[in-house]
Amino acid sequence: MTGIAFLILFLAAVLGFVLNRRAAYAIRDGGARLHSLGGFHGAYSLLLVLLPGFVFLILWLILQGPVINRMVMAGLPDGTLTDLGSGAIQLINAEISSLAKGQVFGTPEPWKLEAAERMVQIKAYARWIMVGVLAVLVTAGLIFARSTVAAEFRARQRVERIVLGLMIFCSVVAIMTTIGIVLSLVFESIRFFDMVPITEFLFGTNWEPQIPMRADQVAGAGAFGWLPVMLGTLVITVIAMAIATPIGLYSAIYLNEFASPRVRSVAKPMLELLAGIPTVVYGFFAVLTVAPALRSGAADIGLSISPNTALAAGGVMAVMLIPFISSFTDDALSAVPRSLRDGSLALGATRGETMMKVLFPAAIPGIVGGILLAVSRAIGETMIVVMAAGIIATLTINPLDSVTTVTVQIVTLLIGDTSFDNPKTLAAFALGLMLFIVTLCINILALRIVRKYREIYD
Repeated sequence: MTGIAFLILFLAAVLGFVLNRRAAYAIRDGGARLHSLGGFHGAYSLLLVLLPGFVFLILWLILQGPVINRMVMAGLPDGTLTDLGSGAIQLINAEISSLAKGQVFGTPEPWKLEAAERMVQIKAYARWIMVGVLAVLVTAGLIFARSTVAAEFRARQRVERIVLGLMIFCSVVAIMTTIGIVLSLVFESIRFFDMVPITEFLFGTNWEPQIPMRADQVAGAGAFGWLPVMLGTLVITVIAMAIATPIGLYSAIYLNEFASPRVRSVAKPMLELLAGIPTVVYGFFAVLTVAPALRSGAADIGLSISPNTALAAGGVMAVMLIPFISSFTDDALSAVPRSLRDGSLALGATRGETMMKVLFPAAIPGIVGGILLAVSRAIGETMIVVMAAGIIATLTINPLDSVTTVTVQIVTLLIGDTSFDNPKTLAAFALGLMLFIVTLCINILALRIVRKYREIYD
């Protein structure tokens, strides 16, 4: 029924567009001069029908479940929920919902079956009410929009105001989402630092977050020094960027300036195809091909390396990052004004000198943006590190050792049944906050570099 409701809304919006546009052109054909084009009249009707209906459907779908659950739980026999905790009540609610979906396990009590039947009936009524209210809203929007069609009606200004409001709303949502993410990290990190001293977290050299979750559970005492985790992140990122940056830059320079159109038409799509490969595939490649090759090569020269190494993870990650750096560099070089290239060649410079002394410096802002995006991808990558580098935090900068990263540890800490009242789980938020701060510092540094060179080459 939800799909039908959205289909009705879409068809009504299209119908409003067609009717208002046709009515506006009818006024024009009658000899009157329209203030706005017929397309704006149609767009005004489309937005007036689409936006209220869409907001109504989203709010209905969000509130429908909690309201129906509350109604069903309120209709249970007296004394059913007496002396039950919130967890037990939620379990009963989940069981009733499963019964309403036809998922019957064992022999449920008769009152649960009755509650499930009541839930099915209420949901059926709710679906019809939703469609009915939507039909009323759509009809009212169509009638009102049709009544506004006139030669002097400023449809273009109305449409622009609505679109401007939508853009402002989306901007506010993005800003508030960012603020919410930061606040959630900060508040949960404060709870973590209430249990673990901040000095131990910042300057500790041992990361072993395994602590007992219950009184009868056997586990370690727990150590929450983040330095080994952050150092492993930096090691893998440095390896990946050291390989990907020169390859990405030189491939972009070749494709932009020196490659023939035929070579470029084949090589550039093949290079960008690497960006579409899932990271889990890169992980398989690292653990099944690269890591054994490194171990075999090290054994031939008498070295002993770990089965999982930072070099394997960083090397494979570099292959994933090459398209980002290459594409951004190519776009930045293509955006340099043609006059700079022509002027350099006219003064007698070779194509290589023009590239390295004129085009490349002028394109540095875009190049730095591509490298920054690659660094962010490298810091945030998880799957390749899990499969190729491991999950053991080691305080080392040796690329032949097993290391782990911040994102891997965050995933590891939040896997399974988690309780957000112990240091083990809250440590994930502290790691996330520190990763956010590190990334923010990288962004600030990159912006300073971009602004400096923009002042020179604008």
